[in-house]
Amino acid sequence: MRQRYTASADEVARNEQRSGWRTIRRVAPYLWPEEPKWVRYRVVFALVALFVSKLIAVCVPLIYKAAVDTLAGEGVSTLVLGAVGLTVAYGMARVMTVGFQQLRDAIFARVGQRALRALALETFVHIHRLSMRYHITRKTGGLSRIIERGVKGVEFLLRFLLFSIGPLFLELLMISAILFWLFDAWYLAAVALTIGGYVFFTFKVTEWRVRLRREMNDQDTEANQKAIDSLLNFETVKYFGAEEREAARYDASMAGYERAALKTSYSLAFLNFGQSFLITTGLVAVMVLAAVGVESGALTVGDFVMVNAYMIQITMPLNFLGTVYREIRQSLVDMGEMFDLLEQPAEVSNKPGAKDLKVNGGAIQLDNVAFGYEATRPILQGISLDVGAGQNVAIVGSSGSGKSTIGRLLFRFYDVDGGALRIDGQDVRDVTQKSLHAAIGVVPQDTVLFNDTIRYNIAYGRDGATTEEIEEAARSAQIHDFIMSLPEGYETMVGERGLKLSGGEKQRVGIARTLLKNPPILLLDEATSALDTETEGEIKGALARAAEGRTVITIAHRLSTVAEADRIVVLEAGRIVEEGTHDELVARGGRYSQLWQRQMSEQEAA
Repeated sequence: MRQRYTASADEVARNEQRSGWRTIRRVAPYLWPEEPKWVRYRVVFALVALFVSKLIAVCVPLIYKAAVDTLAGEGVSTLVLGAVGLTVAYGMARVMTVGFQQLRDAIFARVGQRALRALALETFVHIHRLSMRYHITRKTGGLSRIIERGVKGVEFLLRFLLFSIGPLFLELLMISAILFWLFDAWYLAAVALTIGGYVFFTFKVTEWRVRLRREMNDQDTEANQKAIDSLLNFETVKYFGAEEREAARYDASMAGYERAALKTSYSLAFLNFGQSFLITTGLVAVMVLAAVGVESGALTVGDFVMVNAYMIQITMPLNFLGTVYREIRQSLVDMGEMFDLLEQPAEVSNKPGAKDLKVNGGAIQLDNVAFGYEATRPILQGISLDVGAGQNVAIVGSSGSGKSTIGRLLFRFYDVDGGALRIDGQDVRDVTQKSLHAAIGVVPQDTVLFNDTIRYNIAYGRDGATTEEIEEAARSAQIHDFIMSLPEGYETMVGERGLKLSGGEKQRVGIARTLLKNPPILLLDEATSALDTETEGEIKGALARAAEGRTVITIAHRLSTVAEADRIVVLEAGRIVEEGTHDELVARGGRYSQLWQRQMSEQEAA
């Protein structure tokens, strides 16, 4: 029996570091793109404003010292502005420091927002490119949480990578140099030890906290996923009286989040106390040196005040460093998950140089097609089928025979494992997915509608459709009169997933949407199996209109819906076992006849 491999803490840390550098490399181009040029100009102007603000900031304590020495009678009044003038200069310098910082933020804001928007769009587009296999195995709630956290981290990471870490060390270096130049090496040593100890302590504890934060994120993602999953299945929860069960599942996830959040809070308290202790120790050490200097007459009172001002000026960015480093590490973790998603390859993609599908009649050919969702579980085993242009061919069979799989392969949600699937002689793998999808209209078993108006849902069939075209599609789907009977007509909201409409009404809206698309090929995938017999009869008329002048593949379990098809193909265990018209197959007394007799008996019994 093979043992599960568990990565060591060092391996996890190395992987995190590599992931962090990868994230930085992915984000950095948003700071310096080739186009548009204005982004680079804004970054340069923001850096200039940053440098000016830091330069003024390190001069503020010098002005403060001169003012104190003048007031104490230790300054040379003829060489300075005087106490009042120096005090005004001190105030102006502080205002200018803040002013240039805010100018920097204002200049950079558009760069950060543009990066956030661009990355959010890239992620959204990429998710839609991913295969059906990825989406049916992914938890939607967890996926949305990863995207939300990752996108929010973009602007923060860009801003603080550019304006916090580098500028912080620049300011510390400038202050250290001034202390060494104006005083002696002991001051520099005290400052250096304080900074070194603080940085080491902050980084070590923060790395520990990042692991705790990741655990908290995992629990948060799980709780959010359970909440969304439960709400999406609201009816099912009600059917089984499972409100308390769902609440218990959600509460269990939140309990895990609570434990992780408490660990994070306790570790933050430890970090803050440790940082405060180190900063205070360094501050006291430097102030003691300055006090000794004043007592001995080597330093003035202004020098003592200046040293204190510089130490406070150091402690502020150092405290900020702790927060910034924590947030940057967390942003790297959050964005790392999002970039993992962006690096998820699309299982189905266009071939280089793929051309648009040209539909002449809509003839479909399956040539010895083999496919399985898993390598160990084949679904289709050497299917060969020709559907002539304009024909209506039905595919029937028992559950699990592979009927719906053929529809998914036709739409190229998956690629075949063997053989080929062609439309008018063109292999679907050799044409662009966009042109393939434009040529096929699908009416699924359960039409899912957007939580918007009936007009929006029908108009979704073709971008830019006019009101007349929308209403004509609704008439063809035999739902226009129903819509007009509603108080708000076409502006009626359908609710999430169309829950405010009945099953038949939803199907007719779906048919209208497909009719508006006006595709040459129509795929009816169990389009009436979820409807009662009376509603099915009403929908059949709408489907018959939708099929006029088109190549139609009807995938059905209920045989009464396909009796009038030009040809019926019977699948069993991924193979074609019979083929012919309804009358031929019934007369043959084979598998189709058995299915027909069984369904007729069940219908009579009902």
